[in-house]
Amino acid sequence: MQQAPLMEAWFIILVSAFVCVVVRAIFSRQTKTINTPPGPLHIPIVTSILWLLKSFSQLEPILRTLHAKFGPIVTIRIGSQRAIFIADRTLAHRALVQNGSLFSDRPKALAASKIVTSNQHNISSASYGATWRVLRRNLTSEMLHHSRAKSFSGIRNWVLHTLLAHLKSDSLSNDSVRVIDHFQYAMFSLLVFMCFGERLDEGKVREIERVQRQLLIGFNRFNILNFWPKVTRVLLRKRWEELLRFRKEQEDVMLPFIRARQQKQKQGKEEGVVSYVDTLLDLHLPEEKRKLNEGEIVTLCNEFLNGGTDTTSTALQWIMANLVKYRHVQERLVDEIREVLGEREEREVKEEELQKLGYLKCVILEGLRRHPPGHFVLPHAVTEDVIFNDYLVPKNGTVNFMVAEMGWDPKVWEDPMAFKPERFMNDESFDITGSKEIKMMPFGAGRRICPGYNLALLHLEYFVANLVWNFEWKVPDGGDVDLSEKQEFTVVMKNALHVHLSPRI
Repeated sequence: MQQAPLMEAWFIILVSAFVCVVVRAIFSRQTKTINTPPGPLHIPIVTSILWLLKSFSQLEPILRTLHAKFGPIVTIRIGSQRAIFIADRTLAHRALVQNGSLFSDRPKALAASKIVTSNQHNISSASYGATWRVLRRNLTSEMLHHSRAKSFSGIRNWVLHTLLAHLKSDSLSNDSVRVIDHFQYAMFSLLVFMCFGERLDEGKVREIERVQRQLLIGFNRFNILNFWPKVTRVLLRKRWEELLRFRKEQEDVMLPFIRARQQKQKQGKEEGVVSYVDTLLDLHLPEEKRKLNEGEIVTLCNEFLNGGTDTTSTALQWIMANLVKYRHVQERLVDEIREVLGEREEREVKEEELQKLGYLKCVILEGLRRHPPGHFVLPHAVTEDVIFNDYLVPKNGTVNFMVAEMGWDPKVWEDPMAFKPERFMNDESFDITGSKEIKMMPFGAGRRICPGYNLALLHLEYFVANLVWNFEWKVPDGGDVDLSEKQEFTVVMKNALHVHLSPRI
C-alpha cells in the first residue's frame, strides 16, 4: 500500500521533467541564435595563413565577390579572430556616427604592430580612452588649429617655390617628367619642418624619408610574423631581426632632432614656430601618470610624417593625372583662377584666395572620391559584443569599412567611375565628414575621423592651384595616362605619372 504514493510521486516527477524538456525545446527553437555576419568557409590554420599573407589590395576583389554573394556585411575568420567588412554607406553611418561610442575602439595590436606603434601609443592605434583623447587633443589644438596651421604659411610658400623650381629644371632637360618624386619630397619637406621646427638640408630630409619609407612600403612582409609569434620568432628569426633593425634606424635618425628641440626648450630659446615635437615633450599620459618616452615620441613623429606625406602626395598625383587626361577640366580650372587673380604678373595663388575657387574644391573632392589614397579605413573594434544589423559583432573582432566601394556606389553617384568635378557644383551642402550622411569617406568618419583632414584639403587646394597656374600639363609625345592601381602604403598609380610641362605665360 505504501508503494502507490511512491510510484505516484515518481510518475509526477517524470511527467514534470518531460514537460520541462518539451517546453525548453519549444522555446529554444523559437529563440533565434544570433550569428556573426556570413562569410566564406573557414578551415583552421589553412585559411588563417592565406588571409594573413594577403594585402588589403589583394583582399578587395575577393571581398567584392563575397559582398555580392552574402550582402553588405561579411566576415572572414583569421585565426580565432573575426574580421568584419562593411561596404554599405548607410551601415557605415549607423556604426561610425550614430553608434560612435561603441565602434571607436581599435583592435589589440598584433606582434609586429606593437613594435612600430610603441604598443599602441599613437593616435591611430590607441584604444578608445584617456590616452587616445590626450594625444588627439594635443594634435588638433596645438598643430591643426586654424591659427597654428596659418603660422606655417611661410614654409608652405617656400616648399611651393622649391617644388616649382625643381619641376621647371627637370622639364628643361627632360621632355617627360616623373612628378611623384617631386611631390613626395615637397610634402615630406613641409611635414618635416612642421614636425621638428627646422628647415633641414636635402640630405637630412632624404635620410628621414628613407627610414620612413623602407618600413612603410615593406611592412606587409612582416604580417606573417603575427601568426603564432612564439613560433615565428624561431622559424623566421631573420625577418624579426629585419623589422627590429628598421625600427632602430628610425630612432637613430630621428632622436637627434627630438633631443635638439628638447635642449632648446631647456635653454629657454624662443623659436619662430611651435613644432609638433615641442608639443609632445611635456605631454602627460593620464592613465599611466608619466610623460612620453623617446620611443613613443619617435612613433608619434612617424605617424605625423606618414599621415601628412604619403596620403597627400598620392592624392596630388591622382588629381594631376586626371587633369592631364581630361584637359577640359584643367582649362576650366585655369579659367577660374584667371577670373580670381586678374591680370597680375605674380604667378602665385595665395592661401587666402583659395576660398574663392569653387571649381578647385570640386576637383579636389572628385579626386578623393574617385581615387581615395586608402581603400579601407584603419580597422575599428567594438568595446563589447554588439548586435548590429541583426548580426553579432564580437568584442574581439575587427570592423573594416570599404572606403572606395562607398565612393563608387552607383546608387549615389551617377557614372561613378568617371572623373566629373561638376557633380559637386550642384551639391553645396556636401559634408566630407559624413556627420549627416556618408556619401564618401576618404578621411573616415565619426570619432576616429582623420584629425588632419582640413590641413590635407588646404595642402591639396594650394598645390593643385599653383601647379596648374604655373605650368600647362600635357601627356608626353607617345605617352598616355594609365589610371590602374597598385597597393603600397597607400593605393598609388601602378605606372607613375609622366608629363610634359610648359610654363604658362
